[in-house]
Amino acid sequence: MLARTKVDGDGLRRQLIQLQSFTLAWMLAECGLSLLAAVHARSAVLLAFGSDSLVELLSAVLVLLSVSRRLGLGQRTMDRAAGGLLYLLAALVAATAALELYWHRTPESSPLGIAVALAALCVMPVLAWRKRRLGVTMQNAALAADAAQSAACAYLAAITLVGLAMNSAFHIGWVDPVAALVAVPLLLREAHRTWRGDGCQCH
Repeated sequence: MLARTKVDGDGLRRQLIQLQSFTLAWMLAECGLSLLAAVHARSAVLLAFGSDSLVELLSAVLVLLSVSRRLGLGQRTMDRAAGGLLYLLAALVAATAALELYWHRTPESSPLGIAVALAALCVMPVLAWRKRRLGVTMQNAALAADAAQSAACAYLAAITLVGLAMNSAFHIGWVDPVAALVAVPLLLREAHRTWRGDGCQCH
């Protein structure tokens, strides 16, 4: 019985490592492409989206550290670290959008940004669902928090896509930063829940 439990545990650990390895690869590409598009288009919402991808990348690393036999971290530490990353992201998004509104800059159209946001909108909900299920099965608070961040990334992808599409179609300068500001309350809510350890019902 103990041997079977160990085998099951090793299998779940492998699933987690595979899931987070895919997350690392995806978020690295998403972050690089969105930030590149943000620079070329001078887009606040794309900068926010790319920054979110960076935070998600760091969060995936924290999850892998949480299951490391040598570097295992406590549940509270993981909750606070993941929540802190989301708070940092919310502050960055708000500051970037506010400066964009202050400077009255009209971002350029970004086909690359639209493509990245659309791809993320398709992938991130599935990734969040898989992480949430595995987090519950493994009783892994770090993975539960990471699932919340993946869900937030999906919402932000939708907001980014709407903002970019509207700017591309109508060339209204304030749409881009306002779309970024719309994401801030969502990010703050997820940060608060994650900081408190409420990423999912796994406690």
